[in-house]
Amino acid sequence: MSTKTKHYIVAASALPEIFIKVAEAKRMMQTGEAGTVGEATRQAGISRSAFYKYKDAVQPFNDMKTGHIITFYAMLKDNPGVLSNVLAIFAGSGANILTINQSIPTNGCAAVTVSAETSEMEISLEELIAGAAALEGVIKFEILAG
Repeated sequence: MSTKTKHYIVAASALPEIFIKVAEAKRMMQTGEAGTVGEATRQAGISRSAFYKYKDAVQPFNDMKTGHIITFYAMLKDNPGVLSNVLAIFAGSGANILTINQSIPTNGCAAVTVSAETSEMEISLEELIAGAAALEGVIKFEILAG
């Protein structure tokens, strides 16, 4: 029996210091500031074992206005104009849509993913999500990746 992984958004100030340091070490590796795990962990001030213990569980939730690509997942009713209204929310936010993928509707609903560059957004990520989720015909709207 598998357990579904739960995720929480927690202020950095409430986290144990090790989580912050693991996230920093991962950032150093991604940006090239550190070429190896050993170098990144030394610079972050943590052990390699601590890094490996938490590396898959720690992901920073950045302010999505810093040049990130976010992929959103939506479950939409198969009614005319629903997808168009969702895309209008993106257009009004200043986000730049990169990809749109829609499944063939089954049982009156279609799954849609939208990837967007969010660095030029004029509203907050929370406002975009709330605006899209509140539209008629939107069953679910959430961040899939980013």
